[in-house]
Amino acid sequence: MNGQRGDDLDDDFVPDELVATSGEEDNGPGDDIGGLLSADEDAEEVAVDIKEKSATDKKRKRREKEKERKIKKRKLAETVEVIEPISVAAQPAHKLADYVTSMQAKAFPAMSGIELGDVSIPESSIADTTIWTGSRSLDNLVEFIITVLPTLHTRLSQRSKVAGAPTLLFIAGAALRVADATRVLRDKKLRREKGADVAKLFARHFKLEEHVSYLKRSKIGSAVGTPGRIGKLLCETDALSVSQLTHIILDISYRDTKKRSLLDIPETRDEVFRTVLGAPKVLKGLQEGKIQLVLL
Repeated sequence: MNGQRGDDLDDDFVPDELVATSGEEDNGPGDDIGGLLSADEDAEEVAVDIKEKSATDKKRKRREKEKERKIKKRKLAETVEVIEPISVAAQPAHKLADYVTSMQAKAFPAMSGIELGDVSIPESSIADTTIWTGSRSLDNLVEFIITVLPTLHTRLSQRSKVAGAPTLLFIAGAALRVADATRVLRDKKLRREKGADVAKLFARHFKLEEHVSYLKRSKIGSAVGTPGRIGKLLCETDALSVSQLTHIILDISYRDTKKRSLLDIPETRDEVFRTVLGAPKVLKGLQEGKIQLVLL
């Protein structure tokens, strides 16, 4: 039996595909899994990058919108004319009398109508300041006094003869406001060369005894203070005299950060009516027409 050699195969022989490839190197399943994991990691990184970019873009857009909003707000503020609200103090005397009476009733809620009448301040003792059409700010206080209260201006320019006896009480709601008003009232246009000093009276940094000592040795033309400290000096000591007092100015046009005036705040309103205007000698002077109440 003759053996068949390789070159004895038929010329048209085609190797079986399975047999032909069976000898090729098999890479195994491990390489395919590695490739899939690598692809997943790449996809996750891309997704993270997209999210981070999206978050950054959102923050940038928010900042840009906020910047645009501030610019628009600033431009609007520059173009809109600020109109100062009309002060209660700008009303005629008869309306001011009604206003004072209503505030006084709030300070004495337990009083009857008859009792309130006994402590009421007559319209004739409330200054009519309607001739003043300007702003009722401290910047204009000197001109306000010269124009509207000429008698007070004359008295402030004179030398005081009695210690602790001012011709003017200026009542403000807070220590800082008192300090500002004190600086204004020391203006030479008001006091001239002979005018007496201006006392600054508030509780912060100063004990009551210190103010008592100061007033007993000092001849003052004006006393500027909070209603709490002025009230204590009037009602609990004899250091602050009303013998020369002709005017009391209530700083009601000024409003704090909460838009409240001196008489809007219950604490200061009560002190004004109970211990300042309600001090026996002060109330007597108001009811007799010897003291004028001025609403700034």
